[in-house]
This record gives sequence, structure tokens and C-alpha cells, in this order.
Amino acid sequence: MALLHKLRDGQAAVPIYGGPIFDSDTHIHEVDFSFFREFLPKKFHEDWLLEVRNGPAGFGMYIGERVVPTTPGEMREDGLMPPPGRLKEWLAAIASGKDIDDRIKPTQDMYKRRERIAKLDEFGVDGSILFIGHMVTTFGMLDLLAEELGAEGACAVIHAYNEYLLKEWSFNADDRIYSTPILALWDVDWAVKEAKWIADNGGRVIVMPMGPARGKAAADATYDPLWRVLDDNHIVLTFHVSEATFMHPLVRAFGEEPMKPRRMGLTAWQWMFTYSEIPIMMTMASFVYLNFFERFPNIKMVSVENGAEWLPRFLHKMDKMRGMARNGYWPQGQLKERPSTIFKRHCFVVAYPEDDIKKIVDEIGGAECLLMGSDYPHAEGVPTPRDFMQEGCIGLTEPEIRAIMHDNGRRLLPRSA
Repeated sequence: MALLHKLRDGQAAVPIYGGPIFDSDTHIHEVDFSFFREFLPKKFHEDWLLEVRNGPAGFGMYIGERVVPTTPGEMREDGLMPPPGRLKEWLAAIASGKDIDDRIKPTQDMYKRRERIAKLDEFGVDGSILFIGHMVTTFGMLDLLAEELGAEGACAVIHAYNEYLLKEWSFNADDRIYSTPILALWDVDWAVKEAKWIADNGGRVIVMPMGPARGKAAADATYDPLWRVLDDNHIVLTFHVSEATFMHPLVRAFGEEPMKPRRMGLTAWQWMFTYSEIPIMMTMASFVYLNFFERFPNIKMVSVENGAEWLPRFLHKMDKMRGMARNGYWPQGQLKERPSTIFKRHCFVVAYPEDDIKKIVDEIGGAECLLMGSDYPHAEGVPTPRDFMQEGCIGLTEPEIRAIMHDNGRRLLPRSA
């Protein structure tokens, strides 16, 4: 496994890594959602059937008659999509007033398991975490509808999608693809049952909405029966960027409205404070401070598509606030170690390729909790997983590059016995 460097523009050294890759952020591109008619019980169809169709708000994704907020143009009737890793070029063209539309027809590897494994071979990817596609945008609406109409229907939608994942992708395809069935905390008994079903079917990693649930922190003892199932089965818990509904009261307190039908209508303030960094920091800090990992030491936790530039300050601040609260109330008992130490042992963060990863590594003292993610086949990521290394790993040592590009991911999800 050779790792070399070359000069770019006579200045920075661009790493060339020839070893295997573990891609911790890849996606399905669902070409349609007709499988919901098969897997969702008919009694839920009127209020809960998830479809991509024309409706009152135009063409888009609907749950019953409720439109799911998406980015304009994300879904089109012709089914075309932006090429993988082309978002920067698109934004540059828009800024310069150019008209660019080089959308493509989805290729089979984006929605079929066998073809995706062949694509992994082409990319040199040893293993990957496969996240849901358009489905991730439903988290906010499902949470609101669970509150309004009851949790039974929302849980049925999630189980229907999980059934599709199991049928079309499996939960573990030859230790090459680890797909991410969904769990939520709207109904503890259902969540425990669903987690056992996932484990019984070989699940290795799940994805959940960020934040608290029904007035309690996710790490509250109320939810311990669920976490015990994940702990017993060494299932990885992930939080992918999505609508953080627990931030909605704050949005309204500032005189704004969340969940616009077309997400580009949101303000810069909402993008800055209610998506990605702040919700994930609040979520992960809550788990650490509530002594979650002492109770469930086999669970690993991952932040996905929230970037990593927040990480150094976050670790420093967690340690500092532990000191500030040393004589305060600790609902699950005082921590025995620094929060940063606990975090680095149990938690991982998928970096953006545009993050200053060298600075992050220098400031946190190592690369052991960082992962790479291509976001394939989305436009926001990089065209191929190896492009992440050439953009994001400049200035890192060979062991650091190898850790981020492969070893940390494979340590997170070791091969099955």
C-alpha cells in the first residue's frame, strides 16, 4: 500500500493514497417510492402513504397530503439528478450568471445492490455505510405528524422503509455495504421491537433523528431498553444531517417559521443555527454528559454530513463545562473521565473534504475519531471517494491519512466473524 505526495502549483503537497477506502457517507438514490404500497399496511395509506408525485405544492415528496420540505429542483418529474460531486461547479456557474444543467439519469449502482458493489470495486472501496436517500428529508415531517396524528403511523412508515432496505440491500452486504435502517424514539416499545428485528436480520448500524424526544433527552433512562438492544448487539448509532424539529421553538422565538415547503426559502440565520453543527453538538454532548457510554460501552456513535470544523472547540468546551458543573446536578452521575476522552473513545465524526482537516487533527491531538465520506452519489460531495483524500488530507501524515481514509471506518465496523 503505497502512499506518496506530489506538489500542487509548486506549493502544498497533495497526497496520493493507493490503499483501500472505507466510505462512511454514501447514499441510496431512491428512483421511486412505490414499495411503500407493498410494505405499509393499507390502514395507514390515507394519512401516511409516502409518495413522490404532483400535489398541492407541486411535484415533490408527500406524506398523505403533507408536502415534505426539500430543496427546489431536488426532485423532478423527468427523474434527472445532478452528477455526483458537482455542486461546487454548479454554485460557481450560478454566481457567474452562467446557465448550467448537466443533470444525468441515475445509474443502476445508485439504487441496486449488486451494481453498487461493482462500483465499490471500481472506486477501491473496501467497506461503506449506506445511508437512506431522499428518505432522510422526511425526519422532520414524520416527527411533527407523530405528535399530531400519533406515533403508530410514523413508526409504520419507518418499518416499511426498513423492510425495503432489507429486501433490496440487506442490512449487511458481504461486509461491503452496511445499510442504515431507521429508528426513532416516538414509541419506546416499538423502538425496542424494531431494534431487535434489525439485529435479528444482521443490522450493524442504524440512523436516527438528532435531539431529544417528547420532552426527554435521548440518553434519558426512559430509553435504556432500546439502547440495551443496541449495546448487546454492538450496533452503531448514527446521526445524519436532517431537520432538527427540536429547534423549531427557537426558530419561532426569533420571529421566523421553520419547515418551509421548499427549503431554500429558509433564512441564513436558520441555516446557521438550526441545521448541522449546533443540533449535532447539543445531541452528542447530551449523550456524553448523561453518562451514556458508561452504561452502554459497546455503542459507537457517528455524526454524518455535519462537517468537523466544530469538533476542536466542542471538545474543549465540553471539558470546560464539566468543570463549571462539578458541583451541579448530574442526572446519571458525575463523569469519571474528561468528556473529550469519552468522546474520542466512543464517537466518530465524518469530515467534509473542504474542512481544514489538518488543523482539526492538530487541535484535537490526533485523527482517531475522524472519518471520510464521499456523499456519493450526491452533488454535495466528491465525484469519487479517492477525491476526498486529494482535497481534504493535504498536510497530514501517512498514518493519519490511512486512518481517515480506511482504518477508522473499519475499526468502527469490523468484518463479521
